[in-house]
Amino acid sequence: MTTRTTFPRPVREIENLWLPLPDGARLAARIWLPEDADANPVPALFEFLPYRKSDGTTVRDALRAPYYAGNGYAVLRVDMRGSGDSDGVLTDEYTTQEHDDAVACIAWIAAQPWCDGNVGMMGISWGGFNSLQVAARQPPALKALVVIGFTDDRYADDVHYMGGCVLTSQMLPWSAVMHAYNALPPDPRWVGERWRELWLTRLEGSPPFVETWLAHQTRDAYWKHGSVGEEYAAIRVPVYAVGGWADNYNNSVPRLLAGLSGPRKGLIGPWAHTFPEMGTPGPAIGFLQESLRWWDHWLKGIDTGIMEEPMLRTWLQDSAPPATACDARPGRWVAEPGWPSPNVAEQTLSLNSNGAADWLGNTPQPEVARLIRGREGDSLDVGPWCAYGAPGDFPGDQRPADGAALSFTSAPQVEAVDILGYPLLDLELSADEPLALVAARLCDVAPDGASTLVSWGLLNLTHHKSHEFPEPLEPERRYRVTVQLNVIGHRLAAGHRWRVSVTPTYVRHAWPSPRSVTLTVFCGANSRLRLPVRAPSPDDAALPDYPPPETATPIPLEQLRTPHNRKTITHDQVGGWTELRFEDDGGRLRYTGSGMEVDDRATEMTTVRDGDPLSLRVEIERRVELQRGAWRVWVQSRCAMTADATHFHLSHTLDAYERDTRVFSRASTKAIPRNCV
Repeated sequence: MTTRTTFPRPVREIENLWLPLPDGARLAARIWLPEDADANPVPALFEFLPYRKSDGTTVRDALRAPYYAGNGYAVLRVDMRGSGDSDGVLTDEYTTQEHDDAVACIAWIAAQPWCDGNVGMMGISWGGFNSLQVAARQPPALKALVVIGFTDDRYADDVHYMGGCVLTSQMLPWSAVMHAYNALPPDPRWVGERWRELWLTRLEGSPPFVETWLAHQTRDAYWKHGSVGEEYAAIRVPVYAVGGWADNYNNSVPRLLAGLSGPRKGLIGPWAHTFPEMGTPGPAIGFLQESLRWWDHWLKGIDTGIMEEPMLRTWLQDSAPPATACDARPGRWVAEPGWPSPNVAEQTLSLNSNGAADWLGNTPQPEVARLIRGREGDSLDVGPWCAYGAPGDFPGDQRPADGAALSFTSAPQVEAVDILGYPLLDLELSADEPLALVAARLCDVAPDGASTLVSWGLLNLTHHKSHEFPEPLEPERRYRVTVQLNVIGHRLAAGHRWRVSVTPTYVRHAWPSPRSVTLTVFCGANSRLRLPVRAPSPDDAALPDYPPPETATPIPLEQLRTPHNRKTITHDQVGGWTELRFEDDGGRLRYTGSGMEVDDRATEMTTVRDGDPLSLRVEIERRVELQRGAWRVWVQSRCAMTADATHFHLSHTLDAYERDTRVFSRASTKAIPRNCV
């Protein structure tokens, strides 16, 4: 990583500037721009987030925003309504109000004397989502996007549901993050004595988001709102879509390339949920330079050559041993002229069984019924839904999970085979319960037996016809279903084997069915794995290398307490209980420039007892503190989720303190009916 200290244009920073909204509310912005922008206006880059510009995204913003500003852009990091230093209350993700505010911000930015009227919108995760959503509103000044780690379908590919299954690992935990952060006050340095009034309004008005998310268990109008895949044609500006194989926000990149009709590019590297210039696992790339080529082309009218290059570039990962920590992933860059790719063709492997062995074969064998009854305590160590790149974030050896599932393994490959796309698993099956799910994993098995997770997918079987209108199964009736696994680019080395595993329990990610389920899979012609096999492309050899990563100068920090993270799984062999426990102590740090101290600690526990799917409990505790001199506030939140046969049960407590005096306390419970889940 290279730190740039000088740029073509000197930069000035405005730590706080108020953006007025039509209803009289104000949003807080942090701005970086060339010193002479008032005399020589520049295009603007806009990022709109709820993660607190003054003490939340400060570290990462300092690496990126001055870099763009020094190259001739105004960069605005704006706190959304109800977050950070802005007015109002944040009530949910991606609301109409959020979009209205963003459209108003773009119009305001374009009208400023330092802006030439051209605006780009960018962001990762939430900022990637709302960039696309706002583009669909077609504000006149918005001319291009860069979106990273995003989705085009809020129901299919976000932190709430996957394949119609409730995401155990994300539904409550992500809501718990926002439950705590929405409870933090604005900074008195910017809002003055109003901070306490604004804080109490925020505490009273911001609900636990999970209550709304869990009330919409099917793909209804709530989820279609903000899902730009409902109408790709509404997005008319050029889009650069970016993902990483260690992230889970990748399925939308090929869909967006296929669905949009305007100029677009795609990039998928080996990275987790982070920026490509910071990418872990590596190799990281000089994405700030790459994105400048994009912005210069679309906002300044400079022919940088970026649109003459292939539409999609991706890191095709090599076979690698499983490891829960990974600094770099071997592989190579490949390119596709468009998507769907003319270089990808489907290869089919049948799930076969002869009573002595289960195997993946090129030719289907006579039908044999194979049964699998899941165990709730299995597969808690399969890795997170969305990795951030920290040690312990990646799935380890899958042999224990493979052994607990119904697994089919191919013969060793004579030659290496590349796949790029969505693996599909067609199953003919039956279940002994009306509510059931199926989880599928695709693994790369090395000659020494180590099993590396390549891709995985879920399907709530009551959703096999429709995510909008689920229907209970008829027990023992045979169904034909297809499970789409997550998009992936992977090379299976010569001598390695494919393994596909099927199970009705995957408690780490899929909330279990109300009663233990036995699946019967009918092996043979109607149960098969379809792989997107890629042939080499002439574009691969002509690829230019990405430049090495560069950033602007990091801001000075003082570490007051060292961060500490711990992830453990324990199993009680007497009671049958298994516990997955995360301790995430972010440490305590001081921003030297502002004097703000931030202290953030969380504990997450998932517990379940074998043979009792209704025993599952997810519980999160979080404590966040802010301090500058004598001013000190902190919030403590506790969130829990359980279920019985008919309802999900949520409980929340929130306590807020000024110094050591509690100024707010709220406790709530809510029961939400289960709908074919």
